Amino acid sequence: MEEGEEEVLGLLDKVLEDEDVFDYEGDMDLDMPCTPSVFKGETEKGLEMKKLVLSGFLASEEIYINQLDALLLPMRPLKATATTSKPVLTMEQIETIFYKIQDIYEIHKEFYDALYPNIQQWDDKVTVGHLFQKLASQLGVYKAFVDNYKMAVETVEKCSQSNSQFQKISENVKVKGPKDSKDCTTTTVNMEALLYKPIDRVTRSTLVLHDLLKHTPKEHPDFALLQDALRISQNFLSSINEDIDPRRTAVTTPKGEVRQLVKDGFLVEVSEGTRKLRHVFLFTDLLLCAKMKKTAVGRHQQYECKWYIPLADLTFQTLDDSDSCTHVQTLPEHEIEEMKIKISVIKNEIQKEKKSQKGQSRNVDRMRKKMNEQESCLLLHSPTIPFRIHNKNGKSYLFLLSSDYERSEWRESIQKLQKKDLQSCVLSSLELQVLTSSCFKLRTVHNIPVTTNKDDEESSGLYGFLHVIVHSATGFKESANLYCTLEVDSFGYFVSKAKTRVFRDTTEPHWNEEFEIELEGSQCLRILCYEKCYDKTKLNKDDNEIVDKIMGKGQVQLDPQTVQSKNWHVDVIEMNGIKVEFSMKFTSRDLSLKRTPSKKQSGVFGVKISVVTKRERSKVPYIVRQCIEEVEKRGIDEVGIYRISGVATDIQALKAAFDTNTKDILVMLSDMDINAIAGTLKLYFRELPEPLLTDRLYPAFMEGIVLSDPAAKENCMMHLLRSLPDPNLITFLTLLEHLKRVAEKEPVNKMSLHNLATVFGPTLLRPSEAETSKPHITLASDIWSHDVMAQVQVLLYYLQHPPISFAELKRNTLYFSTDV
Repeated sequence: MEEGEEEVLGLLDKVLEDEDVFDYEGDMDLDMPCTPSVFKGETEKGLEMKKLVLSGFLASEEIYINQLDALLLPMRPLKATATTSKPVLTMEQIETIFYKIQDIYEIHKEFYDALYPNIQQWDDKVTVGHLFQKLASQLGVYKAFVDNYKMAVETVEKCSQSNSQFQKISENVKVKGPKDSKDCTTTTVNMEALLYKPIDRVTRSTLVLHDLLKHTPKEHPDFALLQDALRISQNFLSSINEDIDPRRTAVTTPKGEVRQLVKDGFLVEVSEGTRKLRHVFLFTDLLLCAKMKKTAVGRHQQYECKWYIPLADLTFQTLDDSDSCTHVQTLPEHEIEEMKIKISVIKNEIQKEKKSQKGQSRNVDRMRKKMNEQESCLLLHSPTIPFRIHNKNGKSYLFLLSSDYERSEWRESIQKLQKKDLQSCVLSSLELQVLTSSCFKLRTVHNIPVTTNKDDEESSGLYGFLHVIVHSATGFKESANLYCTLEVDSFGYFVSKAKTRVFRDTTEPHWNEEFEIELEGSQCLRILCYEKCYDKTKLNKDDNEIVDKIMGKGQVQLDPQTVQSKNWHVDVIEMNGIKVEFSMKFTSRDLSLKRTPSKKQSGVFGVKISVVTKRERSKVPYIVRQCIEEVEKRGIDEVGIYRISGVATDIQALKAAFDTNTKDILVMLSDMDINAIAGTLKLYFRELPEPLLTDRLYPAFMEGIVLSDPAAKENCMMHLLRSLPDPNLITFLTLLEHLKRVAEKEPVNKMSLHNLATVFGPTLLRPSEAETSKPHITLASDIWSHDVMAQVQVLLYYLQHPPISFAELKRNTLYFSTDV
């Protein structure tokens, strides 16, 4: 909360608690002798004071009207663009942000215009009470504004993050100064601050009514009218007191200041080696870790405090490896994947049930409950990035976060508060109870981030491919070695998807690198900018995970309307004074994964594998052999190999080189970034005119993988391999052994068999365009649809199988008696 807001809340307390000033049933306490001998002189003095109070209020009213006018100024052009092909905001967003502002403006403009001539022609007979009474009677508009206030501010924040044009508008609202003042220049204010002004105004208007009554004799015609206006205003303020700012609490800090909530969220804590979901609250002077208490049906939910640390005592020191906290239970990768499959299947079932005429809500509720259990479990077991905090007077604690972005946000928020003059504190059991009880009302993050907590109307996110070009960055004060990473959300947590090359010793890096990022129900893109550290002695050893310094971070919402155009959408993201320019466009999964046969049969991309091997007189295409060799030579230890996207322009250059059989291919391969080479291999398999495991066998693979009997499954899956054409089979077995070797380095490269199956399964099995229309095939746009999961499971089966020899496979006479 800003200082101005704190001041208003202090004034509000005075208005609501100052019982001595005004008694509804009794008289005003004027602090003056009400005897006839002095009354006339005091009356004149009082009326003069009344004029001064009114003059000051009139001047502030002019400022307030200018502020409202400044808010309305951008509303009109925004509305005009909302109906065009390139809207800055939707009409719904505009109406949410500027809700009731026009009405409030007109009320105060009318009030000002009526009050102004009275002040200009002031005498003891002038009456203004009726104007204040009318103003108070229109406070219902303010109630509507207050009810919408939080939504308005959140919409401004979200729209600013997703639209740089609106961000500039919202941060640079021009407010005119009073026309009669010496300094009538305009000032620049942000939209969020202006949206708080109406709340501020009601409070100050009520204070002015107090002052006016103090200086208005009881027999004056204004007295009863002002008294009525004050009664209406105070009742109104009492009714919206909690709505104005829910962070007001009776608990104070050791320095006597009001303790305020700064940040909260759900984090996974490792407690006694077990993962626990906690709701963590960062206050202005302490960090509180709580868990939701189980309560009887119908009762209010409550929090139970697990521990708290005064920020004055909090440090981020790394713990000893011997500490019991470091032994974290982790689920095997295949169990994580199985949870995703179950979530996907249940989600599809819910959609079918809802579309069905006979769909019962009880059935949907039951399935939702099952999905919630799976999603909560996934959320609990997915995070792996450690975030350690330490109480210098006591215990240490370990949280696991899903991304470096979140860890950086929590650390920065705490460190910002620690720059203030903080004092250590010990809360009594009563104080702790009061504070913990207040958490339920104070929290800003209400639900665990799972699908079942979202309304059905909410976007389920984007499925497909996001193309991102990271252009350049400015705003660095000193030269450094700089690079960016890109993260997108999936299943409630964030995953790193791409990384630019390091631009050395510069303040203005120009990467101009394009990435293709696979989206899995994603709603947000994050960009982090790092300084690469090459000096081993200066590495920031943060739990042996992230060794490079984060220079800035920012995020944009992936708004389908903005992103799903065919054209590139250029944007700038601001982070700690640094600006990163990037472009993005989105391709739906159906469009991006079409297998389009090449018209040039001389190349290798989009050409049948049998044609390529025959031309090359090889068993395995040259492109596959060379890419595998290069990855095994220098990419097998690379974190996220095959998952992290390569630069699109590098991949296209390699594609062109292989297609034209350039003599310099080997030189290019040795110089090229390893993620680009991995990306070229994936692109080759994706662009085959039919999948490596063939369209003809696809239905049988889908049937074989779901067989329950292990012997029957083995028989079927081996028979299907034998049924492949020789070039397809030999290439598949070569790739299979390569991926197994990559997975052997999982402790270093973080790529398990399950990760690799997820990357390559759909690429090797997804049917070609002509096949998708056949009755036995259903390709949903959701990457985690049932078909795609089955494709992953097929490849995983072969990856987990003991080595498969081409010769032995062909010699084996066992077969599965299904017509394929």
